[in-house]
Amino acid sequence: MTRWVGRSDDLIQCLEIRRAVFIEEQGVSVEDEVDGKDSKALHFLLRDNKVPVGTARILILDEIGKIGRVCVLAPYRGRGHAKALMGACLSHLKADERVTTAKLGAQISALGLYESLGFQAYGADYMDAGILHRDMVLTL
Repeated sequence: MTRWVGRSDDLIQCLEIRRAVFIEEQGVSVEDEVDGKDSKALHFLLRDNKVPVGTARILILDEIGKIGRVCVLAPYRGRGHAKALMGACLSHLKADERVTTAKLGAQISALGLYESLGFQAYGADYMDAGILHRDMVLTL
């Protein structure tokens, strides 16, 4: 397997992956998925043998890097791709001297992944786009 992950300006490929995972697979509405923040975000794309299979985005808000829309196409899960995406996002945030904290809203089913990267859950569980989430934070 040849894996590549990095910043991407190819928003169309990122949106296609998000559509497949969030809208088609998980039943998130188009209105919830397409939130109008993509033009302000940094986008990351993961390729497996040159095939786009995963994506994530970062929004920088003062000293906080908000990681979101982390997803990998179903046939490519279980290969460490989500960790690779998160690693690229965290490396980018650590290199930005303005950013001191990474935050995300994790689907409950993914808490273990983010905890393995050092994130800590806080606050109560909540529904977002019909899916149970919990906020998580990591001091960089």
